[in-house]
Amino acid sequence: MKIKITFLSILLSVTFCYSQVKVNSNNIWTAKEFSKEISLFKSKEFLFKNVLGSTNEVVPFEVIPLAAASSGELTTLLYKCDTKQKEGLILGFYGDYWNDAGVLYQGYSFKNLEKEKAMEFLNKIVTSIEENKKFLNESGDNNNIFFKYDDMDVLIWTNAGTYSIRIFWQGFDSTWEKTAFERSKRRFEKKIK
Repeated sequence: MKIKITFLSILLSVTFCYSQVKVNSNNIWTAKEFSKEISLFKSKEFLFKNVLGSTNEVVPFEVIPLAAASSGELTTLLYKCDTKQKEGLILGFYGDYWNDAGVLYQGYSFKNLEKEKAMEFLNKIVTSIEENKKFLNESGDNNNIFFKYDDMDVLIWTNAGTYSIRIFWQGFDSTWEKTAFERSKRRFEKKIK
């Protein structure tokens, strides 16, 4: 009986030690801790520290969430800062990782595409799909196309008459389904003018 209680105590203490605690500042969190609020908070921090640049002056900027993939692996937001004369698209990448003890973590990172590069990237996806539509639809999800844009690898395929986009970047493998992609593109073009 004492052995069972000792074993149970050890198991519970190990479980509490590994549950839902930020483990470091390298964009890795334990499973289930990452929420929508934290995602928005972290993307704003990335934006003003890495894109707009920290300054002693008060700088107004606008951040507009565009869309998120249903998988949660990719989010998009538009930013505008008239003071710094900067605007563009932020891609938020999310993924799961396991440590040696088998604990699940969710990591994230952000990629900035300034206005012109963002438009070029979104249009390249659309053009690639349109130019290869016949090939992509020939045999279900067996036919694929891919290309490299900047430091991202992009894979596109169709399934049941709709397309999906996989973006590989810095160890992330995120799927962007048609609806989320089109919503991001449409909202970006509408708001960026």
